[in-house]
Amino acid sequence: MMQITRRATLALAASLAALVSVQAAVAAETTVTVSLWDKGPESVMMDDAHMAMMGKMQMPAGMAMMGITIDVTSVPAGTVTFNVTNASKDIVHEMVVSPVAAGQTELPYLKEENRVDEEAAGHLGEVSELDSGGTGSLTVDMKPGQYILYCNIPGHFIGGMWTVLTVTE
Repeated sequence: MMQITRRATLALAASLAALVSVQAAVAAETTVTVSLWDKGPESVMMDDAHMAMMGKMQMPAGMAMMGITIDVTSVPAGTVTFNVTNASKDIVHEMVVSPVAAGQTELPYLKEENRVDEEAAGHLGEVSELDSGGTGSLTVDMKPGQYILYCNIPGHFIGGMWTVLTVTE
């Protein structure tokens, strides 16, 4: 019959505790695949109807001339890595991450610059200006809530280049 000593029991317990904490840390790390897209060079031309709709963070399906697509719409709180690809054939894009306050329907927009005021929006980081086909990544520690991912190249946000990500407990 095998006898387990107290020292062996403590060593086994410590090993299991370390394994559980490593698994918890790994489980908290999430990857989001992001695609930045547009409908070609004419995408940057925006009419008044598009501009009016975009001011309220809503755009009827099919009307956006450019956008951001993500492979998931919800992730658990913790470390999130955004792997970003500019799928455009012609246009430079970027991706900025900002929190969205509960009930918020508009971001602080600098109309004269045709872009979001990133500082006022409380941006958490970005993957800056990616050429066509370019890739980049951003890792952010995220708390539960809603976040908006958007391109802040002048005219792109208003052109429909944004999406919302929910971070859960």
